[in-house]
Amino acid sequence: MIQVIKKGMIVGMVAASVIFTGCGNAAEPAAGSSAAEANADSGAAEINTGSSAASSGTASADENTEDTVETNSDAENYELLTREVFAMDTYMTFSAYGEDAEAALDEAEEEILRLDQLLAAESEDSEVAKLNQNGGGQLSDDTAYLIERSIALNQETDGAFEITVYPVKQAWGFTDENYRIPSDEELAELLPLVGSEQLELDAENKTVAYQKDGMKIDLGGITKGYASSRLTDIFMKHDVQGMINLGGNVQVYGPKPDGSDWRVAIQAPERTEENTLPWLSQAASGSASLAGLDYIGVLETNSQAVITSGGYERYFEKDGVYYHHIIDPKTGYPSDADLVSVTIVSEDGTLADGLSTSMFVLGLDKASEIWRAHSDEFDMILMDTDGNLYVTEGIKDQFTSDLEIHWIE
Repeated sequence: MIQVIKKGMIVGMVAASVIFTGCGNAAEPAAGSSAAEANADSGAAEINTGSSAASSGTASADENTEDTVETNSDAENYELLTREVFAMDTYMTFSAYGEDAEAALDEAEEEILRLDQLLAAESEDSEVAKLNQNGGGQLSDDTAYLIERSIALNQETDGAFEITVYPVKQAWGFTDENYRIPSDEELAELLPLVGSEQLELDAENKTVAYQKDGMKIDLGGITKGYASSRLTDIFMKHDVQGMINLGGNVQVYGPKPDGSDWRVAIQAPERTEENTLPWLSQAASGSASLAGLDYIGVLETNSQAVITSGGYERYFEKDGVYYHHIIDPKTGYPSDADLVSVTIVSEDGTLADGLSTSMFVLGLDKASEIWRAHSDEFDMILMDTDGNLYVTEGIKDQFTSDLEIHWIE
């Protein structure tokens, strides 16, 4: 018997740019629409970050990033307006304040709905679905940009970030919630379809061709990150500030109306209905300290994206074994690395979104190695299978926790 568990929505935050050396904003496609849950007051209320049933999020950073830390002297004269919408398989909330806040939220909602219709692999009318049906084709600006970034991120993470793993996810039922355990033989037949090097991308002419029949892509691992960056651009255009919560992927643009930083609470690994933490090793030294904790720490920020990935977000159980949705592209099975939760903090939401999954697959040591090489572009908050908390020193002045923190230097 298979017991299905799908985690509910939690509010979170983060920001983004291009693969490790950000290339500015994506091409400027037409705006679209969306909305999400958030704390609508201007006080110090905390925002919990995690993930909903779907994936994480992103934001954009360019030469104007420093504008996000400026406080509007008239900010307290504006009401924080909030818009909610269901898109990308999750509930979303946008909050903004400023003279043109309502117009900014209208445009943001339109943009989210546009991107959802364009990029959802599960929707037969989307551009991505049609590419999968046809083995490639002509690309819109958005899709061309995301495929190019995905391929670059795949190379930077030794294949841990992989948009072509979609057929394997389908075999496990993580795309339609018809969960099952595929046989070793079935996975052996599907794994040759996995590999971004088998995508022939012509970035100049905006076309892609799949080298093998049966290949399929899914951009869900960076779509929300990209979407939050697009919405940040909209906030910037309308000269408003606020926060964007795409079902647990959070991006903030500027401080709260009272001038203080947003407080982003990082969700603790969820317990099962049996009140257990199967994500931790049986002898986990840190499991007792997690008892009763809703979150593992709080990050204060006014200009970053904060995106979390964890196996507890979506999983199913069969015969006492738990299978989560984060697939290791090299094995075809749920990742068995030594991390249970990965939060990426960056001014590049697309990067943060992709890395939150990639680092989960790579594990603590490899993730730390990549961070040391690119510490100027992102930071991490990690929990390992022993329940130990690791945080990179770049956010030492922003992050606090009741748990013991092991600082990564």
